[in-house]
Amino acid sequence: MSRRAPNAVNSLTGIGGRVYKSNMKICGKILVPIAVASIVLIFGSPAARAFSPDTWTPGPGWTLVWADEFDGVSIETRNWTYDLGGGGWGNNELETYTSSPTNSYVQNGELVIKAIKSKGKYTSARLKTQGLRSWQYGKIAARIRLPYGQGIWPAFWMMGTNISNVGWPKCGEIDIMELIGGGENRDDTIYGTIHWDENGSHASVGSRAHELPDPQFFYQDYHVFEIEWNSTQIIWRLDSVEYFRAGVDTATYPNRSEFHAPFFVILNVAVGGNWPGNPNHNTVFPQYMYVDWVRVYQ
Repeated sequence: MSRRAPNAVNSLTGIGGRVYKSNMKICGKILVPIAVASIVLIFGSPAARAFSPDTWTPGPGWTLVWADEFDGVSIETRNWTYDLGGGGWGNNELETYTSSPTNSYVQNGELVIKAIKSKGKYTSARLKTQGLRSWQYGKIAARIRLPYGQGIWPAFWMMGTNISNVGWPKCGEIDIMELIGGGENRDDTIYGTIHWDENGSHASVGSRAHELPDPQFFYQDYHVFEIEWNSTQIIWRLDSVEYFRAGVDTATYPNRSEFHAPFFVILNVAVGGNWPGNPNHNTVFPQYMYVDWVRVYQ
């Protein structure tokens, strides 16, 4: 993101909250089995929606080395800490990040990051594994349902663990997924990017806008966002389908040494900023990012 300052709910049949995302529908505040929810849909309930089952696999040859499935009752402090405060975060963003359970919490087997507008001010959360978990190379993936709307900027990304010593962009940055909300061609579109220092200046390379097939939007369903990162390249995939790759082999790209060191993971929802622009009268609050799981394979 080019940031310079870096009780399960049971269904009617007793199935835990993690299962209903794939096998249940939500109608108002009641979890209804699919067969019943199908009847509700016939009568036109706009709130009823079935989510796609989680069928993602890492593919052959990968071993799980770390994961957070968010199956507990609270955010696991052995995995996650927070960036706190406001001040724009180098991008003229509007939100203040907090560690309050009103902005981030675990519910129904997933991490929820909630962006709130109150009295003209915005709060949200930015969670990170800095100082707790880090990795050099591997497959880093997360299954997420994204927020939407003008000025909403969710991201799943990584930065080098040496940021405190060398600063940004010398620490390196890998944006696994960014979305800038705002309707067609925005709420259905993601970007993957890397940032590094090149002879004292910021450099970056990234994917073009990668769009879902119409009429789909990322807030409607869960998707798996992943990178495959090794000593020569980083490959971006959406739901297991590659859409971009960037070379990091220092024999070819001698200024990309940042990508041969440990990185930590960040999850956040920003509000406003230079890239997405600010929220407008059409932007709905609160906005939610639902993270089903985060996994690392090597």
